[in-house]
Amino acid sequence: MGRHVLVWDAPNVDMTLANIIEGKPTPKERPDLAVLGSWLVDHADPGDAVEAAVFVNVAPHVAGPMRGWVMWLLEQGYRVFAKPKHGDSDVDDDMVAHLWDRYDEGDLDAVYVGSNDARAFLEPLEELSERGVVVNVLGFAEFAGGLSTAEGMRFVDLESIEGLFGEPLPRLTLELLPVEGRWFEPRGRLGASQSSPGWGE
Repeated sequence: MGRHVLVWDAPNVDMTLANIIEGKPTPKERPDLAVLGSWLVDHADPGDAVEAAVFVNVAPHVAGPMRGWVMWLLEQGYRVFAKPKHGDSDVDDDMVAHLWDRYDEGDLDAVYVGSNDARAFLEPLEELSERGVVVNVLGFAEFAGGLSTAEGMRFVDLESIEGLFGEPLPRLTLELLPVEGRWFEPRGRLGASQSSPGWGE
């Protein structure tokens, strides 16, 4: 019997989604964290303690609108760590500190980190892995840098979790194509593009 802990970097996942869809994500385009919670529980053994925490950086202008979402998260069984947004402040250090706190308690079997921020998480996650913790990173492979290829860690592409997104995201990834193929829609105007870099470049 051990502890499984998920930490979810809400600002980073939202920012990455904005890059993918080239705009501000709507609730329809964001991942369904109720589905993620069920997925997390399914990956633990009976008797394991499972904990999930969402970390948010709250700017003054979103504090009111965000309240309903935070209440919903609490009802879904998530813990929420909320920190006021000032300048370049972030929640990365708080997430890492939380993982080490859980490790220090002595029963940490597995961690799941929902983020694409290799700069903040690669080194501490490598250290946790070296100490025998099973490390899982949940993100988007094309944005996750070294987190998607690091040895000793399992990388789970968020779109591979069934039901997490209501519809396919407009990602230019050729590694996760469905068997039947898929269309990619144009992002520019025909005839106005620059010279091609070439197929194999």
